[in-house]
This record gives sequence, structure tokens and C-alpha cells, in this order.
Amino acid sequence: MEGFLSHIFKVNDGFLRITTKPLQSKFLAQLDHFSEKLLQIFQNKGGEKGHKIKSVLATKDMSDHINIRRECVLKSLTIYLNEDPNSLFKEYVPSTAEDAENDITTTVMGIYTFRRDEIREQNDVVVVIEGVKVLTNVDMMAFILLFGLIYALDLSFPDNLKYTFEFVQKIIMNLDGHRLNTKIQQLKMKLFI
Repeated sequence: MEGFLSHIFKVNDGFLRITTKPLQSKFLAQLDHFSEKLLQIFQNKGGEKGHKIKSVLATKDMSDHINIRRECVLKSLTIYLNEDPNSLFKEYVPSTAEDAENDITTTVMGIYTFRRDEIREQNDVVVVIEGVKVLTNVDMMAFILLFGLIYALDLSFPDNLKYTFEFVQKIIMNLDGHRLNTKIQQLKMKLFI
């Protein structure tokens, strides 16, 4: 637990030095602030995207845990922005752990959740950058810490998730929000109606 907290403090401190904004508290507060409106927007989406989003949101309905809700909002956001949440969020059970280790070596950026069994109970959550496990046992903090590491290490957002990370950067964290991609601008307008 001490190592886990040390990693959180280091990433939070690095992000604060670079942006002058607190990472964890700002991200969680803003995500929670926008969640209800985002969920309304997502639930009104039709077609194939709407079907995928409803499938993700069904997980939220099975649990009242805030971290499950946040995870579902982030995955739904990714789908809404025409990106694949499975390219970032990967889940494995013990029977597929060997597949996970092979997958990690070829991953540019990812969040790997290892579950004890087929139900929702987590055993470990790992943040991977360039095929290396950079943080382990980070739970829901994985996305936040990955975003902070991207800033701290001056990395580019992955091309296949650039809209998701841009939304987090410019809307959730309110960093460099004056120049928005068209997709992000449209979602922002729906958020503030």
C-alpha cells in the first residue's frame, strides 16, 4: 500500500508542477460533475454505438459502486467518440493471464485489469506504457495516473484514443480548452445545454 501511495503522490506532484492543477481531485470532481449529463447523452445515442454504450452501461446498473460508474462513463465516452475502449481497458481472468503477459509486451498504452474470476472482483490493475508495467495495484486510479504520466513524461496521446484523451484534457481537466476538435466541441455543446 505504501508503494501505491508513493506512486500516486509522485504522479500527482509531477502533474501539479507541469499544469498547476491537482490531478486526482480535479479529475474525479469534474468527472463526477459531468457524469449525469454524459450518461443522459450516451443513453440517447442510437444505432450500433448506442447498442455498445448500453451494453457498457448495463455493468453500471449491476453495481452502485462509484468506481464502476466512473469506469462505465469513461468506456462509454470512448465509444461515443468512435474509439474502441478495448484498446485501452483490457480485462483478464486467471485462465487468460498468459495471454495478458503476451499482450502487454506489444501494448503502447493500456490499463490491464486482472480479475479473480468471471465476476467484477478485481485482483490487480496495471498501467502499461511501451510494453512495460509502469504501475501495478492501482485500481480505479489507473486512468487518472495514465493521464498524469502522459503529461509528466511528455508523451503524445495514442492515435486510437486521441479524442478520449483530448476530452479529458480540455473538458474534464480544463487544460488548453480554447482549441477543440469538432467532435469534442459538439459534445461540449451538448454538455452545457
